[in-house]
Amino acid sequence: MKLLRRVLFLSPFLLFNLACSDDNNEADVIEAYESLDVSYGPDLNQTFDIFLPANRTNMTKTIILVHGGSWIGGDKTDMDRFKSYILLFHPNIGVINMNYTLADATTPPIPLQTDDISAVVNYISENKSSLRISDDIGFIGASAGAHLSLLWSYTNDINNQVDMVCSIVGPTNFTDPAYNDSLNPLYQGMTLLFGNPSEDFLESISPYHTATTSAPPTLLFYGGMDPLVPSSQGIDMDAKLTTLEVTHEFHFYEEEGHGWEGLNQLDTTSKISAYIDTYLIP
Repeated sequence: MKLLRRVLFLSPFLLFNLACSDDNNEADVIEAYESLDVSYGPDLNQTFDIFLPANRTNMTKTIILVHGGSWIGGDKTDMDRFKSYILLFHPNIGVINMNYTLADATTPPIPLQTDDISAVVNYISENKSSLRISDDIGFIGASAGAHLSLLWSYTNDINNQVDMVCSIVGPTNFTDPAYNDSLNPLYQGMTLLFGNPSEDFLESISPYHTATTSAPPTLLFYGGMDPLVPSSQGIDMDAKLTTLEVTHEFHFYEEEGHGWEGLNQLDTTSKISAYIDTYLIP
């Protein structure tokens, strides 16, 4: 029955409204908290939405959602389906759905966007007492946002705050011959976006090269027909994490592209849900 409820939720015709907390006269009840477009920097894109559950404690963890858009586009509203799913089926978890500064021809994505993630994580840490939450976090990222989530979790998490990270079709290795030896203009344009950098720099921004034995539990989803992210990105990342003996799961949908619907979408959300239950529920 629980699985059926989740299938129904994924219908595009089903509208979700965050319920208001019930009236309660007990003094110790902590109400749900929501704040939209919280600014964390001077750029118009440096904003996030935050949703915290009622009756939370200093053990309540938060998932940060990071949207895709090839590092130059996209918006936090692209992750609204994930946000609503988590709020409905994991009501004891906080959610931050973030925007970040977009790259352009003169401003490469890294470290611009990983610095933005750091600013959001610092916001959680600095305000955890007033927000009444833990500063332990998880990530769910899609496409470019998945790359940023993996990279930050593997290289920037100096305080070991990340309890899980999920990559949905995220690039993992910018030195992969599938990118560098390809005549695909989309791949070539991506390299130029990073400033036509050296191989050392490309390795430094590649989760495949920056992962260590201390990497957090990692959940990977990739499509075999993806026109933007070669299959090797997921397959090689799985092999690397296996070699490092990092707790992880790799799920590969051979007939899917850069995202999917239907039963495979249900399978993905079900596996993400299980990961949340395992690593983010106190």
